[in-house]
Amino acid sequence: MRITDAQRLDWLRLIRTDGVGPRTFRNLINRFGGAAGALEALPAITGRAGKRVTPPTRAEIEKEMAAAARLGVRLIAIGEDAYPRSLQATDAASPLIAVRGNLEALRKPALAVVGSRNASAAGLTLTERLARGLGDAGLVVVSGLARGIDASAHKASLATGTVAVLAGGHDRIYPSNHIALVESILAAGGALVTEMPMGWEPRGRDFLRRNRVISGLGLGTLVVEAARRSGSLITARYALEQGRAVFAALGSPLDPRAEGTNDLIRQGATLVAEAEHILTVIAPLIERGDPFEEGQASSLMRQMLEEQPQFWDEIDLDGSSPAGPNTSPDAAKETAPPARRPRSVALVPEPDADRHARALARRRPAGARCPDGSAGTGTRRAGRAARQRRILARRILMPGQAFSRSATRACKRQRCGSWMPCSAQAATVWNRYSALGPRCPHPAAMRSAMAASSRRPV
Repeated sequence: MRITDAQRLDWLRLIRTDGVGPRTFRNLINRFGGAAGALEALPAITGRAGKRVTPPTRAEIEKEMAAAARLGVRLIAIGEDAYPRSLQATDAASPLIAVRGNLEALRKPALAVVGSRNASAAGLTLTERLARGLGDAGLVVVSGLARGIDASAHKASLATGTVAVLAGGHDRIYPSNHIALVESILAAGGALVTEMPMGWEPRGRDFLRRNRVISGLGLGTLVVEAARRSGSLITARYALEQGRAVFAALGSPLDPRAEGTNDLIRQGATLVAEAEHILTVIAPLIERGDPFEEGQASSLMRQMLEEQPQFWDEIDLDGSSPAGPNTSPDAAKETAPPARRPRSVALVPEPDADRHARALARRRPAGARCPDGSAGTGTRRAGRAARQRRILARRILMPGQAFSRSATRACKRQRCGSWMPCSAQAATVWNRYSALGPRCPHPAAMRSAMAASSRRPV
């Protein structure tokens, strides 16, 4: 199968549309018979759902394709001969991948090698030895171009073939100090693969998407050194969901970097100390020919597309709420922004707050004015005092705003199990605005205290 240049442009417009991932892409293609019909109908469909989505223009996509051509990147559609058969066998495969380098590296049997970025010297040495052994046996090594284990696997397999999967665009290599390694991979006959557009800076969620491509390109996945919440364990989980073999190198029980791999071994992963341990499991698949042919796909225990983890905010085409992005604890650790602690505010009675604001206003340098040009307080502290007055005027005791930072730290030192303070000073402040008395209010009692404090005068 080979699609035309016009079809490739339509495919790229559709997959680059906000809210369109592999699941939505396939649904649209099946419903409208092609990408061109889906592009025409998409604005009307999403408009009826309440969120109108407009695909990128032809000029934008032509600009991306021109930038890719200048860099020697080829866009390969799923179903084409150059598309990796192992990746195509996964139900969450990207409709289009961008490949730079030798396409022959994607046709050979491969094994994914992942591990810790902060790897030990022993882990790096073991990775080099295993990667060389796999390369000598005719396997291509696939990894994610990260620091540590990934970089060691790429360097050790340069002579025999390696494939690097990127989390960003081909012109946004991450980490940037691996640009020289990328040039070495291309010069040695390897390849770079990504599904992200040109100019795309990798984000947290993009590394999760990359991990599923890494596991999908190989017959199995080898994990060398991974902590319990490492992204390498996510790659191993994707390999299991794709029906691939999982291998793990045994590490020291005293090393936190080996806790994840040791757990994999206890859960049934194949223990690996040398390349022969992997080849014993992989050899029957290679001897049978292409293990991803239509007749042999059932032996891989592939899951349905709807059961695969979601990496995109997919458009709801059927009227049901789509599954959102992967919200597992591992994914949240990698993608979620750090939680911000509520700002603590020291409560001041109403008349005192006015005097406090006036005192702060007097500290303003001579001639200082607010950004809008008014003669306001112009200081951050005065603005904070104004917020205090608004809170007290509503007679609502807001969580996290009734106590000073020192009182909150005292609570953590006493480890009372509640986020509320339990120091004598904080208890006195709490007793002033509630009926609980001088003790540490726990969440159940806190809600009733907040209701009581909103009714009693300040």
